Order: sequence, then structure tokens, then C-alpha cells
Amino acid sequence: MKFDPPLQQGRLLRRYKRFMADVELADGSVITLHCPNTGSMKNCQPVGAAVLYSDSGNPARKYRHTLEAVQVAHGHWAGVNTARTNQLVAEAILEKRVPGLKRYTALRREVTFTDSRFDIVLDHAHGAHTYIEVKNVTLGPAEDEPDHGVIAFPDSVTERGQKHLLTLMEAVRQGHKAVLFFCVQHTGAKAMRPADEVDRKYGELLRKAAAGGVSIVAWKTQISPREFSLKEAVTVIL
Repeated sequence: MKFDPPLQQGRLLRRYKRFMADVELADGSVITLHCPNTGSMKNCQPVGAAVLYSDSGNPARKYRHTLEAVQVAHGHWAGVNTARTNQLVAEAILEKRVPGLKRYTALRREVTFTDSRFDIVLDHAHGAHTYIEVKNVTLGPAEDEPDHGVIAFPDSVTERGQKHLLTLMEAVRQGHKAVLFFCVQHTGAKAMRPADEVDRKYGELLRKAAAGGVSIVAWKTQISPREFSLKEAVTVIL
């Protein structure tokens, strides 16, 4: 995912009303950005942190700029625009960079299955499908915690995420392949784990899904003003 022009930089003053953030620019002026993230952004909104933001170039938009990444504890960056997550994963699959997800006849987005919808579906010549649910992972250590490199999901209780796990398990029961793809948008990531302390039920369901045949995959994202891309797989700690 390349940015042309490159992302611009500012300093975070506050995130509020969930979808808004005030950012100070180098000349001292303040702009309000759209913050496309429905989560708590725990440990990803320190006051005074450097941020990267994009400019839509559309003066008709109420908030033409979008918050893309925040510099978090220990100098790492976290990608907080969850609207980018599916695109990052789809690009990596289309470029045949993800082992186990290279052989398919078509890639489709936002496909309905039972009473849910999967982010990505891969069609196969033999008629079965690979259903992929993508999650954005950013919960790293706070500034006063060790830089252990283990990034967690979720950052708040997610009943929607719990439902997605149940649907992935149902896809496996129906003879399909199911993948939960954790897009770890945190440059300090060495591993990923379920945040049981945040949502115990999600952690329990994740382990049940893994035991039931759902593939659990986590990849670390490379973040720079010019490009975001999936860099490499990281260990999943269940």
C-alpha cells in the first residue's frame, strides 16, 4: 500500500468522540482528523505522540485528513486506520506472499456466509472456499511496561469478534477452509496473543477455533510515510 504523496506528520493532542482527533502541525496550527477506528485504541493515543496522517485532497469532506498511524511506547508505530487492514491482507495474498494462501481461482471481498460476512474469500477449482476474517492488532505495552514485543487482540470486548469465530468454525464444519488473519499493525511485534485480560470469552473461543481446525495466522506490518505492507509472519501464542 503506497502513499503518493507520502503521509504527513503531526503531534497528537487528543482523540475524542471516537472518530475524531486533533493534531498540531509543525507551524503550530491545529487540524481535526477523521479517526477510522471503532476500538478503544488502548496504548495507541498518547498525548503528544507523533502521528502520520493522509490528505484526501477533497475540500468538500468535512474532515479531509485521516489518522493513519501513531508513534507508541518504545518508539514503535501502530497503524490505527482499520479501513486499511483488509486491503493490506488482500494485497499480500494477491502478490502470493502468504504461504498456504497462494492457490486459488478468484479473490472476493465482503462475502456473506450464513448470517455473517467474511472480509475475504478465496475460490478454488474443486468448489470449496477459503473464508478469511481479518483483524487489526495494535495493543502493545504502555510506556511504563517492558518492550516485550507481544501484541494483543482485542483492545476492548468484542461480541462481533466472538461471533466471527463461531462463523469460522461453522465454515470448517461445512467442509471449507477457514482462516483468522491477524494483521499486526505494530512495528514492535515479535508475537501476537489473545488479550484474555480484556475479553476472556474471545480468548476461549479463539483457542476452541484453533483446536477445531481454524487456521490462525499473524503478520507484522511495515509502516512508513510512503508505504504500509505486510512484512513477515509472527508467532501466535495461544
